[in-house]
Amino acid sequence: MAWHARLSLDYRMEGHRCVSRFEHDGPLRILQSLYPEGDALAHNVVVHPPGGLVGGDTLEISVRARAGSHGLVTTPGATRFYRSDGEAALQRTRIVVEDGARIEWLPLEAICHNGCIAHNLLSLQVAPGGEAMGWDVAALGLPASGQPFVNGSLLQHVELEGAWLERGRIAAKDAALMDGPLGLAGHRCTGTLFFAAGTEIPRARRDAVLEAARAVIDAHELSGLAGATAPGPRVIVVRVLAPLVEPALQLLKLVRDAWRPLLWQLPATRPRTWAL
Repeated sequence: MAWHARLSLDYRMEGHRCVSRFEHDGPLRILQSLYPEGDALAHNVVVHPPGGLVGGDTLEISVRARAGSHGLVTTPGATRFYRSDGEAALQRTRIVVEDGARIEWLPLEAICHNGCIAHNLLSLQVAPGGEAMGWDVAALGLPASGQPFVNGSLLQHVELEGAWLERGRIAAKDAALMDGPLGLAGHRCTGTLFFAAGTEIPRARRDAVLEAARAVIDAHELSGLAGATAPGPRVIVVRVLAPLVEPALQLLKLVRDAWRPLLWQLPATRPRTWAL
C-alpha cells in the first residue's frame, strides 16, 4: 500500500520568540522546537516514521516563514528511495519566505537505492527582504556496502521561482552520464548548496560570499570536484561531486559555517541532531 503524507510547517514571531506550528496528514511529523541559538530562531526536525519511500509513495512538505521569523529545518537521518516496480516515489517540498524572514533547509542526504524511481522536487518562493539557505544532497546506491546503483533513476528539481531552475534526470544505465568525464565521472554523490534572496544580491555581498565558499573549497580534499558560482542575480550556488556522501556533506557544512556569520552575523551553530 502506498503512503501519502503531507506536512505543513509555519514559522512566525510571537513577541521575541519564533514559534512553529504544523499540521500533518499521514506519517510525517516534526519534533519539538529547539532553541540552541535563542528564542529568535527555531530549529525543527522532520521525521518520516516509515523510514523510506517505495514506488507510489508521496511526501509533500510545505514550509512558510512569516515576516521576521527564522526557521531551520533538518532531518534525523537520510531520506531513502527504495526499489520500485514501476511507479515513481515522490518527495515534493515547497518553501515560502516572506519579507524579512529566513529559512534554512538542511535535510540530510537522499539515498537512491538500486532500482528506485525517485522524484525529489524543491521549489522556493522568496519575497523581497526574505532569504533562504539550503541544500540538496543525493547518494546513488551504497557503493561502500557493495550495493551499486545500476538500475533506476533520480529526477532532481531545485528552483527559486522566477530566478533559477536546475532540473535533471540521472539514469543508472546512462553510462556516459554515470561514468563519463563530462558526467559524474564515476562519482556517486552529488551536492548543491544555495543561498537565495528575494531581491538582487549586491555585488560586494555576492563577491564576499563567493570568496568565502571558494576559500573553504580550496582547502578541502574535494577541491577539484567542487565550485561556487552565481548563476543569477538572486542566487549563489556551491556544487560538489564525491565518491561517497560523508566528504560531500562535510564540505557543504563547512561552507555553511563560513556563510552564516558573513550573511546573517550568526555563529556557525549546527543542529544538535547532526552530532548524534
